[in-house]
This record gives sequence, structure tokens and C-alpha cells, in this order.
Amino acid sequence: MKKKYSTTQVLVGTAVLAALVVVLQTVGSGIKIGPFSPTLSLVPIIIGAVIFGPNIGGVLGFVFSMVVLISVLAGTEVGGATMFSLNPVATVLIILIKGTLAGYLSGFVAAKLANKNTTLGVAASAVAAPVCNTGIFCIGALIFFYDLIQGWGMQAGYDNAFAYILLALIGLNFLVELAIDIVLVPVIVRIINAVRRTV
Repeated sequence: MKKKYSTTQVLVGTAVLAALVVVLQTVGSGIKIGPFSPTLSLVPIIIGAVIFGPNIGGVLGFVFSMVVLISVLAGTEVGGATMFSLNPVATVLIILIKGTLAGYLSGFVAAKLANKNTTLGVAASAVAAPVCNTGIFCIGALIFFYDLIQGWGMQAGYDNAFAYILLALIGLNFLVELAIDIVLVPVIVRIINAVRRTV
């Protein structure tokens, strides 16, 4: 799937997609599911990862991570701000790793599959990104913020932190992210095919 692009094409394409990441993450942060927001900005990350490869996917994922981190530091991302107040280092690491790795993994998966079938490669990439993003968040939250997650779970009517993670965060937030990405796969494929024809 990945083809040779000039340095200018990569830079311009990455800049445009990074701008979309910033806009979608900023707008999407107003949509709340529990204390967190679904990650609408994964769509341009997936597009960049599929077109330009895993390294650009990682760069776009890092841009997404930085927007999230700024929101956390500004206090507009309430759940993240609460986590930051308890353990700043762990919060920053979770945010940076989950976004950057989600973008990279998305591109890696696409590169392995898309030469055989574009739609399959994009679909797998669209699944890999939210699985990685949500999975790393959940693992980090359980390791570093178990008591906090358990408290949120009890407030929401769950017996323990694991039930809250599985049924509320993963069960709802993750499914919304995954559905958005998968529903947009045909659109993403058309965008990618259009880009390939024009360069």
C-alpha cells in the first residue's frame, strides 16, 4: 500500500492530517462518555498511517497525545486532570505512549496487509488504533490508578475497578471509537485511492 512520496508530499500531507487531528480532538473532547471522550481524531491518524507508513502514524499519534496532554494540564479533560493530580509522571507516560503507539501500530498493520487488499489493510488498521489506544490506557490506569478507577466504578454502580474498566470504559467508550473508525473505513479507502491516483 505504501508508495514513494516526495519529502514535500509527506510533509504537506502530514501537516494537513495533524491539523485535522488537533481540530477533531478539540471538538471531540466536548463529547463525554462517563469521564472520558471518544477519540474522533483516530481517523486522520489511520489515514496518515496507511498512506505514509507507521512512522508518520506515530508522529500523528504523538500530535494527538500532545493535544490530550494540553487538555489535561488545562483541566478541561477532567478525568485525565484528576489522574495527573495523583501521579503526573504516570499520566504523561500513559498519554504519550498510548497515542503514539496507536498511530505506529495502525501503520504497521496496514503495511503488512494493504498490499494484498486495501480494504482489509484499512479495516485492520482501523481496529488496531482504538484497541491499542484504549488497551494501553486501561492497563496503565489499572497499574497506576487502581484506587481512583475503583472509586469511579463505585460511583457509577460497579462492584470493582475491573468491571468498570471492562463494562464502562472498554465496553462503551472503546466500542464508540471502534464503530466510528470501522464505519468510516470505506470513506478512508476512497480518500487513500484518490491520493494514490493524484501522485
